[in-house]
Amino acid sequence: MTVELARVPQIVSGAGARHQVGTRAAALVAAGSSVLLVADPGLEASGAHADLTRSLEAAGFAVHIFKAFTGDPTMAQTDAAAQVARTVKAGLVVALGGGSALDLGKVVAAIASAPEPAQTYELCAAPFPASRLKCITVPTTSGTGAEVTRTTILTRPDKSKVWLWGEETKADLAILDPELTLKLPAFLTAATGIDALVHAVEAATNRNNHALNTIYAHEAIRLVGRHLVRAVNSPADIEARAGVQLAALLAGIAIDNCGTAIAHNIGHAIGSLKSVHHGRAVGVAMLATLPWNIAGDDGRWAACARALGAGDTAADFVRGFEGLIRASGLDMNLHECSDISPEQLAQQMLRPENVPMQMSNWRASSEADLVRLAAATLEMR
Repeated sequence: MTVELARVPQIVSGAGARHQVGTRAAALVAAGSSVLLVADPGLEASGAHADLTRSLEAAGFAVHIFKAFTGDPTMAQTDAAAQVARTVKAGLVVALGGGSALDLGKVVAAIASAPEPAQTYELCAAPFPASRLKCITVPTTSGTGAEVTRTTILTRPDKSKVWLWGEETKADLAILDPELTLKLPAFLTAATGIDALVHAVEAATNRNNHALNTIYAHEAIRLVGRHLVRAVNSPADIEARAGVQLAALLAGIAIDNCGTAIAHNIGHAIGSLKSVHHGRAVGVAMLATLPWNIAGDDGRWAACARALGAGDTAADFVRGFEGLIRASGLDMNLHECSDISPEQLAQQMLRPENVPMQMSNWRASSEADLVRLAAATLEMR
Protein backbone atom coordinates (compact mmCIF):
# COMPACT_ATOMS: atom_id res chain seq x y z
CA MET A 1 0.00 0.00 0.00
CA THR A 2 1.28 3.46 -0.91
CA VAL A 3 0.87 6.17 1.71
CA GLU A 4 1.67 9.84 1.76
CA LEU A 5 1.76 12.86 4.03
CA ALA A 6 0.10 16.09 2.96
CA ARG A 7 1.86 19.43 2.92
CA VAL A 8 2.29 20.99 6.34
CA PRO A 9 2.18 24.80 6.45
CA GLN A 10 5.22 26.71 7.63
CA ILE A 11 5.04 26.85 11.43
CA VAL A 12 6.39 29.52 13.77
CA SER A 13 6.06 28.73 17.48
CA GLY A 14 7.00 30.43 20.73
CA ALA A 15 5.88 32.89 23.36
CA GLY A 16 5.39 36.29 21.72
CA ALA A 17 5.40 34.85 18.19
CA ARG A 18 2.23 36.82 17.35
CA HIS A 19 4.33 39.98 17.17
CA GLN A 20 6.09 38.55 14.11
CA VAL A 21 2.93 38.42 11.99
CA GLY A 22 3.86 41.59 10.09
CA THR A 23 7.36 40.52 9.12
CA ARG A 24 6.12 37.03 8.27
CA ALA A 25 3.34 38.47 6.12
CA ALA A 26 5.92 40.51 4.20
CA ALA A 27 7.41 37.25 2.96
CA LEU A 28 4.05 36.18 1.50
CA VAL A 29 2.58 39.30 -0.16
CA ALA A 30 3.85 42.58 -1.57
CA ALA A 31 4.45 45.55 0.69
CA GLY A 32 1.42 47.83 0.87
CA SER A 33 -1.07 45.04 0.24
CA SER A 34 -4.41 45.04 1.99
CA VAL A 35 -4.85 42.44 4.72
CA LEU A 36 -8.15 41.11 5.99
CA LEU A 37 -7.85 40.25 9.68
CA VAL A 38 -10.62 37.77 10.52
CA ALA A 39 -10.64 38.11 14.29
CA ASP A 40 -12.77 36.47 16.96
CA PRO A 41 -14.77 39.39 18.42
CA GLY A 42 -14.38 37.97 21.91
CA LEU A 43 -10.62 38.57 21.77
CA GLU A 44 -10.78 42.32 21.18
CA ALA A 45 -10.67 43.21 24.88
CA SER A 46 -7.60 41.01 25.39
CA GLY A 47 -5.55 43.20 23.07
CA ALA A 48 -4.95 40.42 20.55
CA HIS A 49 -6.64 42.36 17.72
CA ALA A 50 -4.46 45.37 18.46
CA ASP A 51 -1.27 43.30 18.70
CA LEU A 52 -1.71 41.83 15.23
CA THR A 53 -2.91 45.10 13.73
CA ARG A 54 0.13 46.98 15.04
CA SER A 55 2.52 44.33 13.72
CA LEU A 56 0.90 44.31 10.29
CA GLU A 57 0.71 48.09 10.02
CA ALA A 58 4.34 48.42 11.10
CA ALA A 59 5.23 46.21 8.14
CA GLY A 60 3.37 48.53 5.78
CA PHE A 61 0.06 46.71 5.37
CA ALA A 62 -3.42 48.24 5.31
CA VAL A 63 -5.46 46.23 7.82
CA HIS A 64 -9.21 45.68 7.60
CA ILE A 65 -10.82 43.79 10.48
CA PHE A 66 -13.80 41.45 10.05
CA LYS A 67 -15.37 40.34 13.33
CA ALA A 68 -19.07 40.01 12.48
CA PHE A 69 -19.37 36.28 13.06
CA THR A 70 -20.48 33.84 15.72
CA GLY A 71 -18.94 30.82 17.43
CA ASP A 72 -20.15 28.50 14.70
CA PRO A 73 -19.75 30.63 11.57
CA THR A 74 -22.52 30.48 9.04
CA MET A 75 -22.38 30.40 5.28
CA ALA A 76 -23.83 33.93 5.23
CA GLN A 77 -21.16 35.27 7.59
CA THR A 78 -18.47 33.67 5.47
CA ASP A 79 -19.90 35.21 2.32
CA ALA A 80 -19.96 38.62 4.03
CA ALA A 81 -16.29 38.28 4.97
CA ALA A 82 -15.36 37.18 1.45
CA GLN A 83 -17.12 40.24 0.04
CA VAL A 84 -15.08 42.49 2.34
CA ALA A 85 -11.92 40.79 1.10
CA ARG A 86 -12.96 41.47 -2.49
CA THR A 87 -13.91 45.09 -1.77
CA VAL A 88 -10.60 45.96 -0.09
CA LYS A 89 -8.65 43.87 -2.65
CA ALA A 90 -7.00 41.86 0.10
CA GLY A 91 -3.93 39.84 -0.82
CA LEU A 92 -3.73 38.10 2.53
CA VAL A 93 -6.14 36.78 5.17
CA VAL A 94 -4.95 36.53 8.77
CA ALA A 95 -7.27 34.42 10.90
CA LEU A 96 -7.12 34.94 14.67
CA GLY A 97 -9.11 32.87 17.14
CA GLY A 98 -10.35 29.38 17.81
CA GLY A 99 -11.35 26.84 15.20
CA SER A 100 -14.37 28.84 14.08
CA ALA A 101 -12.35 31.96 13.24
CA LEU A 102 -9.63 29.91 11.57
CA ASP A 103 -12.16 27.99 9.47
CA LEU A 104 -13.89 31.18 8.36
CA GLY A 105 -10.62 32.84 7.45
CA LYS A 106 -9.33 29.82 5.55
CA VAL A 107 -12.53 29.58 3.47
CA VAL A 108 -12.43 33.30 2.69
CA ALA A 109 -8.86 32.93 1.42
CA ALA A 110 -9.99 30.04 -0.78
CA ILE A 111 -13.13 31.61 -2.30
CA ALA A 112 -12.62 35.39 -2.37
CA SER A 113 -11.14 35.40 -5.88
CA ALA A 114 -14.49 34.26 -7.36
CA PRO A 115 -18.06 35.54 -6.82
CA GLU A 116 -19.72 32.23 -5.91
CA PRO A 117 -21.00 31.81 -2.33
CA ALA A 118 -19.34 29.47 0.17
CA GLN A 119 -22.12 26.90 -0.03
CA THR A 120 -21.10 26.22 -3.64
CA TYR A 121 -18.10 24.28 -2.34
CA GLU A 122 -19.64 22.23 0.49
CA LEU A 123 -18.92 18.51 0.55
CA CYS A 124 -16.61 18.96 -2.47
CA ALA A 125 -19.62 19.72 -4.70
CA ALA A 126 -17.49 22.06 -6.84
CA PRO A 127 -13.75 22.77 -7.14
CA PHE A 128 -12.41 25.86 -5.41
CA PRO A 129 -11.32 28.82 -7.59
CA ALA A 130 -7.96 28.34 -9.29
CA SER A 131 -6.40 31.29 -7.47
CA ARG A 132 -6.53 31.98 -3.74
CA LEU A 133 -5.39 34.57 -1.24
CA LYS A 134 -2.45 33.88 1.04
CA CYS A 135 -3.45 32.86 4.56
CA ILE A 136 -1.90 32.99 8.03
CA THR A 137 -3.58 31.26 10.96
CA VAL A 138 -3.05 32.35 14.57
CA PRO A 139 -4.86 29.96 16.96
CA THR A 140 -5.98 31.11 20.40
CA THR A 141 -7.37 27.75 21.53
CA SER A 142 -5.65 24.36 21.52
CA GLY A 143 -8.05 21.86 20.05
CA THR A 144 -9.17 21.83 16.45
CA GLY A 145 -5.81 21.89 14.71
CA ALA A 146 -7.51 24.04 12.07
CA GLU A 147 -4.32 26.07 11.78
CA VAL A 148 -2.77 23.27 9.70
CA THR A 149 -5.67 21.31 8.15
CA ARG A 150 -7.49 21.27 4.82
CA THR A 151 -10.85 20.86 6.53
CA THR A 152 -13.25 23.67 7.45
CA ILE A 153 -16.67 23.47 9.09
CA LEU A 154 -19.47 25.94 8.35
CA THR A 155 -23.12 26.05 9.39
CA ARG A 156 -25.85 25.87 6.76
CA PRO A 157 -29.15 27.76 7.03
CA ASP A 158 -30.80 24.53 8.26
CA LYS A 159 -28.31 24.53 11.20
CA SER A 160 -26.46 21.46 9.94
CA LYS A 161 -22.69 21.67 10.00
CA VAL A 162 -20.96 20.71 6.78
CA TRP A 163 -17.34 20.49 5.71
CA LEU A 164 -15.48 22.20 2.93
CA TRP A 165 -12.26 20.44 2.07
CA GLY A 166 -9.30 21.02 -0.18
CA GLU A 167 -5.66 22.08 -0.38
CA GLU A 168 -6.97 25.57 -1.18
CA THR A 169 -8.25 25.94 2.39
CA LYS A 170 -4.89 25.17 3.99
CA ALA A 171 -2.93 28.06 5.48
CA ASP A 172 0.47 29.11 4.20
CA LEU A 173 1.75 29.83 7.70
CA ALA A 174 0.63 28.96 11.22
CA ILE A 175 1.82 31.11 14.12
CA LEU A 176 1.60 29.43 17.52
CA ASP A 177 1.88 31.73 20.51
CA PRO A 178 0.99 30.06 23.83
CA GLU A 179 0.56 33.49 25.43
CA LEU A 180 -2.66 33.83 23.41
CA THR A 181 -4.14 30.86 25.29
CA LEU A 182 -3.37 32.02 28.85
CA LYS A 183 -6.79 33.58 29.43
CA LEU A 184 -8.75 30.63 28.07
CA PRO A 185 -11.26 29.56 30.76
CA ALA A 186 -10.90 26.14 32.38
CA PHE A 187 -13.92 24.69 30.57
CA LEU A 188 -12.63 25.72 27.14
CA THR A 189 -9.10 24.59 27.98
CA ALA A 190 -10.50 21.16 28.86
CA ALA A 191 -12.96 20.90 25.96
CA THR A 192 -10.50 21.97 23.29
CA GLY A 193 -7.73 19.81 24.73
CA ILE A 194 -9.99 16.76 24.71
CA ASP A 195 -10.89 17.57 21.10
CA ALA A 196 -7.18 17.44 20.24
CA LEU A 197 -6.83 14.12 22.08
CA VAL A 198 -9.80 12.59 20.26
CA HIS A 199 -8.38 13.81 16.93
CA ALA A 200 -5.09 12.08 17.67
CA VAL A 201 -6.65 8.83 18.89
CA GLU A 202 -9.02 8.55 15.92
CA ALA A 203 -6.26 9.31 13.42
CA ALA A 204 -4.13 6.60 15.04
CA THR A 205 -6.87 3.95 15.13
CA ASN A 206 -9.13 4.38 12.11
CA ARG A 207 -8.99 2.47 8.82
CA ASN A 208 -6.81 5.10 7.15
CA ASN A 209 -4.01 5.13 9.70
CA HIS A 210 -0.44 4.38 8.69
CA ALA A 211 2.97 4.49 10.33
CA LEU A 212 4.10 7.78 8.76
CA ASN A 213 1.14 9.57 10.30
CA THR A 214 0.91 7.68 13.59
CA ILE A 215 4.12 9.41 14.69
CA TYR A 216 2.20 12.69 14.84
CA ALA A 217 -0.85 11.16 16.47
CA HIS A 218 1.00 9.32 19.22
CA GLU A 219 3.09 12.37 20.12
CA ALA A 220 -0.09 14.44 20.35
CA ILE A 221 -1.60 11.84 22.70
CA ARG A 222 1.54 11.93 24.85
CA LEU A 223 1.52 15.72 25.05
CA VAL A 224 -2.16 15.95 26.01
CA GLY A 225 -1.68 13.31 28.69
CA ARG A 226 1.27 15.20 30.11
CA HIS A 227 -0.01 18.78 29.94
CA LEU A 228 -3.81 19.11 29.77
CA VAL A 229 -4.77 18.78 33.43
CA ARG A 230 -1.90 21.12 34.36
CA ALA A 231 -3.17 23.69 31.87
CA VAL A 232 -6.69 23.42 33.33
CA ASN A 233 -5.59 23.67 36.96
CA SER A 234 -2.74 26.15 36.51
CA PRO A 235 -3.83 28.41 33.66
CA ALA A 236 -0.71 30.60 33.83
CA ASP A 237 1.60 27.61 33.31
CA ILE A 238 3.10 28.61 29.96
CA GLU A 239 4.87 25.25 29.55
CA ALA A 240 1.60 23.36 29.91
CA ARG A 241 -0.16 25.78 27.57
CA ALA A 242 2.57 25.37 24.97
CA GLY A 243 2.42 21.58 25.33
CA VAL A 244 -1.30 21.41 24.68
CA GLN A 245 -0.98 23.90 21.81
CA LEU A 246 1.65 21.72 20.15
CA ALA A 247 -0.51 18.64 20.74
CA ALA A 248 -3.43 20.29 18.95
CA LEU A 249 -1.22 21.16 15.97
CA LEU A 250 0.21 17.63 15.73
CA ALA A 251 -3.26 16.13 16.04
CA GLY A 252 -4.38 18.49 13.29
CA ILE A 253 -1.64 17.15 11.03
CA ALA A 254 -2.74 13.62 11.95
CA ILE A 255 -6.39 14.12 11.00
CA ASP A 256 -5.40 16.06 7.90
CA ASN A 257 -3.77 12.87 6.67
CA CYS A 258 -5.99 10.12 8.09
CA GLY A 259 -9.25 11.73 9.20
CA THR A 260 -11.41 10.97 12.21
CA ALA A 261 -13.94 8.25 13.08
CA ILE A 262 -17.07 7.35 15.05
CA ALA A 263 -16.64 9.83 17.92
CA HIS A 264 -16.55 12.70 15.44
CA ASN A 265 -19.43 11.18 13.50
CA ILE A 266 -21.49 11.40 16.70
CA GLY A 267 -20.06 14.74 17.79
CA HIS A 268 -20.86 16.48 14.51
CA ALA A 269 -24.36 14.98 14.56
CA ILE A 270 -24.93 16.32 18.07
CA GLY A 271 -23.63 19.75 17.04
CA SER A 272 -26.18 19.91 14.22
CA LEU A 273 -29.02 19.22 16.65
CA LYS A 274 -28.02 21.14 19.78
CA SER A 275 -25.61 23.82 20.92
CA VAL A 276 -22.97 21.63 22.57
CA HIS A 277 -19.28 22.49 22.50
CA HIS A 278 -17.65 20.28 19.90
CA GLY A 279 -14.79 19.13 22.13
CA ARG A 280 -17.19 18.09 24.87
CA ALA A 281 -19.43 16.29 22.37
CA VAL A 282 -16.62 14.23 20.84
CA GLY A 283 -15.12 13.52 24.26
CA VAL A 284 -18.39 12.11 25.57
CA ALA A 285 -18.91 10.20 22.32
CA MET A 286 -15.47 8.60 22.48
CA LEU A 287 -15.88 7.57 26.11
CA ALA A 288 -19.32 6.11 25.36
CA THR A 289 -18.18 4.15 22.30
CA LEU A 290 -14.79 2.88 23.48
CA PRO A 291 -16.04 -0.42 25.00
CA TRP A 292 -17.59 -1.30 21.63
CA ASN A 293 -14.76 0.10 19.52
CA ILE A 294 -11.82 -1.64 21.18
CA ALA A 295 -13.31 -5.14 20.80
CA GLY A 296 -10.83 -7.36 18.98
CA ASP A 297 -8.05 -4.77 19.18
CA ASP A 298 -5.23 -5.60 16.78
CA GLY A 299 -2.76 -3.50 18.74
CA ARG A 300 -3.71 0.02 17.64
CA TRP A 301 -5.61 0.82 20.85
CA ALA A 302 -2.88 -0.71 23.01
CA ALA A 303 -0.40 1.59 21.26
CA CYS A 304 -2.56 4.57 22.22
CA ALA A 305 -2.50 3.37 25.83
CA ARG A 306 1.28 3.39 25.77
CA ALA A 307 1.36 6.86 24.20
CA LEU A 308 -0.97 8.13 26.93
CA GLY A 309 1.18 6.50 29.60
CA ALA A 310 -1.82 4.47 30.75
CA GLY A 311 -0.54 0.91 30.29
CA ASP A 312 -0.13 -1.71 27.58
CA THR A 313 -3.62 -2.84 26.61
CA ALA A 314 -6.74 -1.47 24.95
CA ALA A 315 -8.55 -1.72 28.29
CA ASP A 316 -5.77 0.38 29.83
CA PHE A 317 -6.44 3.04 27.23
CA VAL A 318 -10.14 3.14 28.15
CA ARG A 319 -9.26 3.61 31.82
CA GLY A 320 -6.61 6.19 31.03
CA PHE A 321 -8.87 8.16 28.70
CA GLU A 322 -11.71 8.20 31.20
CA GLY A 323 -9.38 9.25 34.00
CA LEU A 324 -7.99 12.11 31.96
CA ILE A 325 -11.31 13.39 30.68
CA ARG A 326 -12.83 13.35 34.15
CA ALA A 327 -9.74 14.93 35.73
CA SER A 328 -10.09 17.77 33.22
CA GLY A 329 -13.48 18.60 34.75
CA LEU A 330 -15.47 18.16 31.55
CA ASP A 331 -19.18 17.58 32.15
CA MET A 332 -20.06 14.14 30.76
CA ASN A 333 -23.83 14.60 31.04
CA LEU A 334 -25.32 15.85 27.75
CA HIS A 335 -28.35 17.32 29.51
CA GLU A 336 -28.91 19.68 26.56
CA CYS A 337 -29.84 16.62 24.51
CA SER A 338 -32.48 15.19 26.86
CA ASP A 339 -35.20 15.62 24.23
CA ILE A 340 -33.25 13.77 21.51
CA SER A 341 -33.90 10.08 21.03
CA PRO A 342 -31.17 7.61 20.06
CA GLU A 343 -33.00 7.05 16.79
CA GLN A 344 -32.97 10.78 16.00
CA LEU A 345 -29.28 11.05 16.72
CA ALA A 346 -28.52 7.94 14.68
CA GLN A 347 -30.38 9.40 11.71
CA GLN A 348 -28.27 12.56 11.98
CA MET A 349 -25.16 10.36 12.06
CA LEU A 350 -26.23 8.94 8.69
CA ARG A 351 -26.42 12.32 6.94
CA PRO A 352 -24.04 12.67 3.97
CA GLU A 353 -21.75 15.11 5.77
CA ASN A 354 -21.28 12.63 8.66
CA VAL A 355 -21.10 9.25 6.92
CA PRO A 356 -17.41 9.51 5.90
CA MET A 357 -16.46 9.61 9.59
CA GLN A 358 -18.56 6.54 10.28
CA MET A 359 -17.06 4.67 7.33
CA SER A 360 -13.47 5.39 8.36
CA ASN A 361 -13.92 3.91 11.82
CA TRP A 362 -11.79 0.79 12.27
CA ARG A 363 -14.78 -1.29 13.42
CA ALA A 364 -17.67 -1.36 10.94
CA SER A 365 -21.09 -0.31 12.26
CA SER A 366 -24.59 -1.27 11.22
CA GLU A 367 -27.59 1.04 11.60
CA ALA A 368 -28.52 -0.93 14.72
CA ASP A 369 -25.01 -0.33 16.07
CA LEU A 370 -25.41 3.39 15.46
CA VAL A 371 -28.63 3.48 17.49
CA ARG A 372 -26.91 1.65 20.35
CA LEU A 373 -23.88 3.96 20.21
CA ALA A 374 -26.15 7.00 20.11
CA ALA A 375 -27.99 5.71 23.18
CA ALA A 376 -24.73 5.10 25.03
CA THR A 377 -23.61 8.67 24.27
CA LEU A 378 -26.88 10.24 25.38
CA GLU A 379 -26.87 8.18 28.57
CA MET A 380 -23.27 8.97 29.55
CA ARG A 381 -22.78 10.48 33.00
